[in-house]
Amino acid sequence: MRMSLTAAPATTSATMPATDTLSPAPASAPAGPANPGAQPSPPASPALVATSVRAHWTDRLAYALLALAALALACFVLAPIVMILAKSVQNRDGTLAGIAHFRAYFESPALLRSVWNSLWVSALATCITVPLAFGFAYALTRSRIACKGLLRNLALIPLLAPSLLAAISFIFWFGNQGLFKPWMGSTQIYGPLGIVASLVFATFPHALMILITALSLTDARLYEAADALGTSTVRKFFTITVPGARYGLVSAAMVVFTYAISDFGIPKVIGGNFHMLATDIYKLVIGMQDFSQGAVVSLMLLVPVAVTYCVDARVQRRQMALMSARSVPYVPRRSPRFDLAMAVFCWLMAALMLAVMGMAVYASFVKLWPYNFSLSLNHYRVGLVEGGVVDSYLNSLRMAGLAAVIGPVFIFATAYLLEKTRGMDWLRGFVRLMAVLPMGVPGLVLGLGYIFFFVPQANPLHGLYQTLGILVLVTIVHYYASCHLTAVTALKQLDSEFEAVSASLKVPFYKTFFKVTVPACLPAILEISRYLFINAMTTVSAVVFLYGADTKLASVEIVNLDESGDIGPAAAMATLVVLTSAGACLLYYLLQRVLDCKTQAWRQGQGND
Repeated sequence: MRMSLTAAPATTSATMPATDTLSPAPASAPAGPANPGAQPSPPASPALVATSVRAHWTDRLAYALLALAALALACFVLAPIVMILAKSVQNRDGTLAGIAHFRAYFESPALLRSVWNSLWVSALATCITVPLAFGFAYALTRSRIACKGLLRNLALIPLLAPSLLAAISFIFWFGNQGLFKPWMGSTQIYGPLGIVASLVFATFPHALMILITALSLTDARLYEAADALGTSTVRKFFTITVPGARYGLVSAAMVVFTYAISDFGIPKVIGGNFHMLATDIYKLVIGMQDFSQGAVVSLMLLVPVAVTYCVDARVQRRQMALMSARSVPYVPRRSPRFDLAMAVFCWLMAALMLAVMGMAVYASFVKLWPYNFSLSLNHYRVGLVEGGVVDSYLNSLRMAGLAAVIGPVFIFATAYLLEKTRGMDWLRGFVRLMAVLPMGVPGLVLGLGYIFFFVPQANPLHGLYQTLGILVLVTIVHYYASCHLTAVTALKQLDSEFEAVSASLKVPFYKTFFKVTVPACLPAILEISRYLFINAMTTVSAVVFLYGADTKLASVEIVNLDESGDIGPAAAMATLVVLTSAGACLLYYLLQRVLDCKTQAWRQGQGND
């Protein structure tokens, strides 16, 4: 007998008593209504039934859990940002400085030059990345080229690596001792050229995923009507394709710009003497110990990120549905010339991705670059194991594992309390705001805020500073918004009748959560866990201020190795991170396949009911 995961009819819940125990009706109860001519009252709605019959102690438990979630988000999201604001108007001794630090900042030509450098470099990287990603996404969705799945996976390879890897690879290709240095002439890869090239590599998959989604939502009837009217291919592209994907283009541009302007690792490794806001914060905090001025620069970095986030949010609110129930999915027609051009473009982009990734892997095995190109494991054995650097890799594994376990539990449970319970509306708005706020806060700014919040001895949470715990916390918070939106999307796909029927049957909400909601949303929970693990292995900016002597991470160690001139071991560490991320993705895929057979069979069986 097959069990179907569907809710009972809502009308059955209206007949359940509102007491704590189910008791049979009295024998003297009439079988029908007292007034034969009276119309029977309509059954109560599921939401009303759930509100009226739910036991009070479960309501109080849900309120308490939601309040705890709000307190945690206030401590680990809001408080660090508030501390940055407070520190920017304080002197080193804690006295009020007012706007003196801001005045000093705007009077410094060098610091203002960093603002301009950050803006134009990020804008240039965006202008290059978005068209390339759009062309790749257009080829995958609008052509009949072969091996689309393989090409898509190759284009997403940068997601598995720290952003530093691209910078290290370009140094091996075009640096002072690079293979193609003679071709560069007097041009240097160190500076804006290397930063832009590395940012394009690092941000390409982020833009690609957004644009693939945007171009996939197309109604074929629009193109059929255009063909019937004799519209040219170019005009169809500019009047149907581009307008239909305009919101995706804006979102991709905002994501790339935000990533580029807030990234720390790339300008640190390949920037040379080219100053940007992210590297200025690092120098002020680590080099000069000027925390007040570092807070001011952090706020300056927060402004363009906040503006891009607001623009993206405004555009998303204006977006309208492109697919309706009567829409016809677009199926590309075979066009030999067009398909050939798209195939050449995609394989060229894939080859460039492999060249960047492959150079870092190859260099990690070269014995002595550029004098002895024989392959060996010296960088792994001497540079990592005997140098004690491998401990950083193990710390990253532990931190990523904890983030992948703790993060999904808290994020999904909080999203469930927001979406599937009722009451305390005044608190729900605050929790929703805190859940999406990290999306507009760069990792470097968040990490600096954690210093200001956790360092004071008066803070009861001071003991977390420079421990693995604070690294787990800042990583979860840094990537909280995307995970929260994933959880909310999965929860909204479940009918609210599950909770209504459970309440009418006096089933506590936590039993419904564990027995119905979690199994049904298990793919989304695994995706959140995978996302946190990969980003925990590769993140640099959020943790660069928070590690201790015993909690240094692999991504931070790459920065330190490169800074000390050990670029070979740095490439080896980056390669280990890539291999670990790839292995984790494979394990998550296998785990999801196994769990899908046990928990998602009801989805496959719905079509046969």
